[in-house]
Amino acid sequence: MTKLEQLIEELCPNGVEHVKLGSVCEIGKGVQFNKADMNDEGTYPVINGGINPSGYIEQYNQVENTITISQGGASAGYVNWLTVKYWAGAHCYIVKPSNKLLNRYAYHFIKSQEYKLQECQYGAGIPALAKSTVADLIIPVPPIEIQSEIVRILDNFTELTAELTAELTAELTARKKQYDYYREKLLTFDVHRSAASSTVWRTLGELAVIKTGRKPETIFETYGAGYVEYINAGTSKSGYTRESNFSGDTVTTPSRGQGGIGFVGYQKNDFWLGPLCYGIKSKDDDVLSNRFLYHFLCSRASDILQRKNEGGTPSLNLSDLQKIDICCPPISTQKRIVEVLDKFDAICSDLKIGLPAEIEARQKQYEYYRDKLLTFKEVTS
Repeated sequence: MTKLEQLIEELCPNGVEHVKLGSVCEIGKGVQFNKADMNDEGTYPVINGGINPSGYIEQYNQVENTITISQGGASAGYVNWLTVKYWAGAHCYIVKPSNKLLNRYAYHFIKSQEYKLQECQYGAGIPALAKSTVADLIIPVPPIEIQSEIVRILDNFTELTAELTAELTAELTARKKQYDYYREKLLTFDVHRSAASSTVWRTLGELAVIKTGRKPETIFETYGAGYVEYINAGTSKSGYTRESNFSGDTVTTPSRGQGGIGFVGYQKNDFWLGPLCYGIKSKDDDVLSNRFLYHFLCSRASDILQRKNEGGTPSLNLSDLQKIDICCPPISTQKRIVEVLDKFDAICSDLKIGLPAEIEARQKQYEYYRDKLLTFKEVTS
């Protein structure tokens, strides 16, 4: 029998009282602070209706270790725990438990009800959350000793999850630096433009065919059977389509758009190429490997960025892209380099996939145990 089970058996074997949150907590609202008077950096965050601070100021109206709930905006219902002094804005509820509840116990419970609060948003324009919705939540109120043990268990779980996330993130960062280092070493060549040299340099326009695509008739947000990726501007896929207009083993780079110029991608399988992206394929696979070209252009992202046209929406002209110098060692050398870099790339990709998957698994595990720990038989009179 665990310590928690012993406490329940000793202190509340017949169940615990279930009451409305508003009867055991003071639920207040913050005070609006002028956005123009906030800074991007500062001492005290301004907490309003969003998940992140609205800005920073040099005064506060709430102390640390406080529960907040977003009152207005797309994030209405979001529950947070503030560990620092802060300014609570007009779109922020502040929850302060009475002496019947531990502050941290109340937080874990309200956080477990976050999805219910978010489902109760109202308003056709800017969504909002009514104070009565928060106040009407039904919370079990076990003895303080039991609340303390539950807090200890859940906080330990949260801390372990944070430590694991930090370890995985540090490992990913280290692997990425290692990959970048070896890629730079392997893809550094002397410049020889003589045909007699085994390693020659040519422009991208000489070595590859570069095309843009078009917008598909239908774009799907989620993946379905037989669908292919839709690649357009930006650093990730723009959706999915039912058919392809470009073959796989292709290098891609955005031609237009905010934040995408300079990004280099690689499509192993057939895909749909959009109008704001270049698809780049070697003219002769015996001269230039597409996968080698991908790694090489990744190492020369700064060259692409230097050719970006500023003003309005950033863009990259085809003529400028064609002028980028590409190194062409013998194809056997290219294959050896690709083999080494692909191994590093796979390790980094596995960690990128594994990191969010592990975090999600830990979060689900935490939520499962949290819900079990916060579920009590209701005492009957």
